[in-house]
Amino acid sequence: MKPIYITLLILFSLSASASDFKKEQRWADQIIDFIIDGDAIWLTAGDHKILGIYTSSQTSHVKGAAIIVHGSGVHPNWEEVILPLRTALPETGWSTLSIQMPVLSNSADYSEYASVFDEIAPRINAAIKFLHQKDINNIVIIAHSLGSTMSAYYLSSNPNTKISGFIAIGMPGASKDTKMNNLQSLKKIKLPMLDLYGSNDLPSVLTSATERKRASVNNSHYSQAVVDEANHFFSGKNSELLTTVRQWLNRQ
Repeated sequence: MKPIYITLLILFSLSASASDFKKEQRWADQIIDFIIDGDAIWLTAGDHKILGIYTSSQTSHVKGAAIIVHGSGVHPNWEEVILPLRTALPETGWSTLSIQMPVLSNSADYSEYASVFDEIAPRINAAIKFLHQKDINNIVIIAHSLGSTMSAYYLSSNPNTKISGFIAIGMPGASKDTKMNNLQSLKKIKLPMLDLYGSNDLPSVLTSATERKRASVNNSHYSQAVVDEANHFFSGKNSELLTTVRQWLNRQ
């Protein structure tokens, strides 16, 4: 193979598998100055710096911390699901660290996100390291939509990770790509888990609910909950979302 073809192959591989870091920076530039609750921080994940928003517990007794993982193409201060969780949980003793996950262009198809799954572990590991430096060892992941798929893949691939619980919100089911196939990931996850969704959620979430439960049959710490009349983004249902999440966290 000629050198020019090797170079083109490498460049194509990098462009096809990397997050859109320019888009990540644009998100950061847009939201940092408007963060009211919490502090913007920068985490080192591999060769890159990623944005995180850390909000410390407002109670004298810190129960633990939640790593908040957003869905496709957005940012760690997204107003639906992410912002309510990251700002409200500290009121009841849970610090939160919402982190920027890999993003692709607005035109990218959902299935194309499989190409950035190798970037997930460095980001979550960086978040864990940061929280450990805060002397917080009881750490859970709370993830929404594609973020729940990313987190399930991470947990299934890293069984010895220092995560004590997992809340998946609006999780879809099977996928042709192994990395994005939640049914395969769930078979390997054994830690306490809440599979939470709305009764008016996306079809991919609703139709796979029974399959997700079946895939978790060997996880005695798995539970499933449905919020009546909630859609995929829990529009108008933030109170119910927070109540369900808090109740589960308090039982762990």
